[in-house]
Amino acid sequence: MNLLIVIFALVTILAVVGTFQAFKEKNVLGVLFNFGTFAVFGFFTVMTVLNQGYPPSLH
Repeated sequence: MNLLIVIFALVTILAVVGTFQAFKEKNVLGVLFNFGTFAVFGFFTVMTVLNQGYPPSLH
């Protein structure tokens, strides 16, 4: 689970960067998909950290 949290966090950060770039280029579809990715993976990141803890407990 430790690597899963890192991957989710990296995807979330890249989605935020992509959203800002799409805003700058006035790309509506890019903003839509990047923000959707940010919302979904950001939720997964936060909930995984809250549920498992960081570093994750083994039991």
